[in-house]
Amino acid sequence: MKWLSYLYKGNLNYGILKDENEIIPVQEVLPNPPATLLDFIKEKPTVLNIETAKETIDLKDVVIQIPFTPPNNIMAIGKNYYNHVLEMGSKEDVPEHILVFTKSANSLIPHNGEIELHQNITEQLDYEGELAVIIGEEIRDISESEALSSIFGFTILNDITARDLQKKHKQFYLGKSLDASCPIGPFILEKQTNEEVTFHIETKVNGEVRQSDTTEKFIFNLAKIIADLSKGHTLFPGDIIATGTPSGVGKGMTPPIFLKAGDSIEITIDKIGTLTNKVRKS
Repeated sequence: MKWLSYLYKGNLNYGILKDENEIIPVQEVLPNPPATLLDFIKEKPTVLNIETAKETIDLKDVVIQIPFTPPNNIMAIGKNYYNHVLEMGSKEDVPEHILVFTKSANSLIPHNGEIELHQNITEQLDYEGELAVIIGEEIRDISESEALSSIFGFTILNDITARDLQKKHKQFYLGKSLDASCPIGPFILEKQTNEEVTFHIETKVNGEVRQSDTTEKFIFNLAKIIADLSKGHTLFPGDIIATGTPSGVGKGMTPPIFLKAGDSIEITIDKIGTLTNKVRKS
């Protein structure tokens, strides 16, 4: 199932995407639903058969929202595709262990939300299409063999990065946490299996394909990422983990091509959907 949060007639709700163009409100499949999608992930109520739902809403009649605000900042993995490491440096930069940084939860914006250019503080705003994992249960010190069972689902995340700020501060947080710089959504694909699943990621800027690769190319797979993050560090339901971006970012081009006002970015991950956002001047 695919879940989403949305505004409809001024009210915030969440539900299940049916047939790619209709929404089943959560009240149709749960008698006393938790208040938010994050609460649903925490409480894990049993969903009724969606075929019994009587009411549906046309997807075009709602405004899609971020799925939820996570309990912590977004955790993100850097340098997790070999070719991306090469375009940003050299093979000597391939990490031996997961490279972890965080992005402020305040930076999140929804599908069709506008990315701020922040032209007064950066001249090098860049895109990074990524698969994001949603943790579904509280875990700590979990093994790789158990790690995939802790996943609730998957979504799409655009790890917008101010490359010049990243270089200036010699760390990732400020360059990756500007306001309105982390599109996420539009849907969460609920996990169907405890096996590692392969996804294809494609990023287009103004219709031009810039990134195209699969999660089979991860340097560190999902089980390794989750297990390592949980070592001495509790993960909670609703925690979001961005798993790294393939090659094809703007900084990796010759010459580099950074985002400008009016640019449209579309990130498509098979089985999940397409996350679309435009860039606007601040």
